[in-house]
Amino acid sequence: MNVKKERILGIVGSPRRGGNTETLIDEVLAGAKEAGAEVSKIILNDLTIGYCQACNSCAKNGKCKYDDDMTKINEEMSKSTIFVFGTPVYYWGPTGIFKTFHDRLLATSRQGIIKSKKAILVVPLGGSASIARHTVGMLEDALNYQNVDLVAKIVSPSTMEVKDLKQKKDILKQAYKAGFDAVKKTT
Repeated sequence: MNVKKERILGIVGSPRRGGNTETLIDEVLAGAKEAGAEVSKIILNDLTIGYCQACNSCAKNGKCKYDDDMTKINEEMSKSTIFVFGTPVYYWGPTGIFKTFHDRLLATSRQGIIKSKKAILVVPLGGSASIARHTVGMLEDALNYQNVDLVAKIVSPSTMEVKDLKQKKDILKQAYKAGFDAVKKTT
C-alpha cells in the first residue's frame, strides 16, 4: 500500500528572524516531523509580495495576474497538506506582510490550492489573549470561507521577547503537539 506522506508548510509572518512566531512555528514543524511529515518553512519578510489590487483577474481566470513571490508560495502550498500560519499581533491585527499575503490568498483559494486542507494558527503577542481576538477571528473566518480545516490554535499572550516564550514550556509543548497531532490524525 502506497501511503502519501504528509507535507506541512510553516509560513512566518513576523519580520523578526528567530523571534516568537518563528520559534513557535519551528516547534509545530518539529512535532510534525516527529510524526513522519515532510516539513518546510517560508519567511514572508524575505520575499516580495505585492498588494492585492482588487482587479478581479483571479475571479475571471482563477489566477492572480501579478507575478511575484506569491507564485513561489503557491507552488509550495500546492505541495502541502497542512499549513502553519503565524503572525504576531501588531496593533490588534496581523503584521503588514502577513496581511498582504493573506489578501493574496483569495487568488490562491480560487485556484483550489488550499481547499480542504488543514491549518494551524500561531499567534504570539505582548499583551493579554483578548488582544488577539481580531487577528484570530479574521483568520478563522477566512479559513472557514476557504474550506480549510483549522485543527489547532496556539495563542501566546504576554510573549513580547524571546525570553518570555522560553519560559512558557506549556505553550511550546502545545505547539509541538499541534504539529504531531495534525499529522497523526491525518494519516
